[in-house]
Amino acid sequence: MSLVSRNVSAIKVAGARGMATEKQILMRINATSNIAKITKSMKMVSAAKMRGAERRMNDGRPFSLWLENVRSNLRVYEKDGIIPNEELAEGHNTFIPITSDRGLCGGCNSFVSKALRNQLHGNTTNSSLFVIGDKGRGQLRRTHGQYFIGNATETWVNPTNFAKASALAEVVLSATPADEKLHVVFNKFVSAIAYQQSVRTINTDPEVFADYELEPDNKEEVLLDLKEFQLATAIFHGMLESNTSEESSRMTAMENASNNASDLISNLRLVYNKARQSRITTELIEIISGAASLDAKQ
Repeated sequence: MSLVSRNVSAIKVAGARGMATEKQILMRINATSNIAKITKSMKMVSAAKMRGAERRMNDGRPFSLWLENVRSNLRVYEKDGIIPNEELAEGHNTFIPITSDRGLCGGCNSFVSKALRNQLHGNTTNSSLFVIGDKGRGQLRRTHGQYFIGNATETWVNPTNFAKASALAEVVLSATPADEKLHVVFNKFVSAIAYQQSVRTINTDPEVFADYELEPDNKEEVLLDLKEFQLATAIFHGMLESNTSEESSRMTAMENASNNASDLISNLRLVYNKARQSRITTELIEIISGAASLDAKQ
């Protein structure tokens, strides 16, 4: 039974018991109408924000393509499955889930948390978490709080830029050892109604740069800078994709909420009209019965 039908059934029962009056039903209709106005406004705002986020994402996607050349490949959980245990067995792993600071966006944050929990199942002894976003922090703290090495909130106050991603990468690397394996988990935008939970593993093997000439001669320092640049690029790409997915999911959620509110209002109006007709019928019966009684006495 749907939420709408449950609510209407409850009103019918309450009305039969004399607990829900016409005034109460009318107040609920007005309250639901006000909520529908809010959700419609939020849908329009999210649609505008999604267009801006999608434009920034399309501009930023080519910037992250160089990661493919250094074998920092992107893996989609739904299609490719989780990272195999043998890939995580050696060394330590730091997972960086990217979530939002705000809710009312469907399950986009919950899906990232669920994907990460599936990934960490049986692999928590050599894993740690650095969570980006307040929602992910709240969801993962309950089950994996002991593996937190840090978190970042209020990262979505301003539009995503590479300077912000670089600052986050610097904080993450300062909290992890030099040989740490890094995995950025995020929602990859597919369309306005679809997104995929994905993970990008940063390749920290210096051999991937063996064919490149590096300057200055201090190769160790250059490799460290390249590692930070890799992570910053992965975080930047993940934030762009996640932000677009969040706004598209919020737009869809607000549209569904508006449709549900319209359905609920229609059902409430039906209940209201039935209650009003029942009251009028009762009053007419009482008037007719009273008149009949007077005629009988005369």
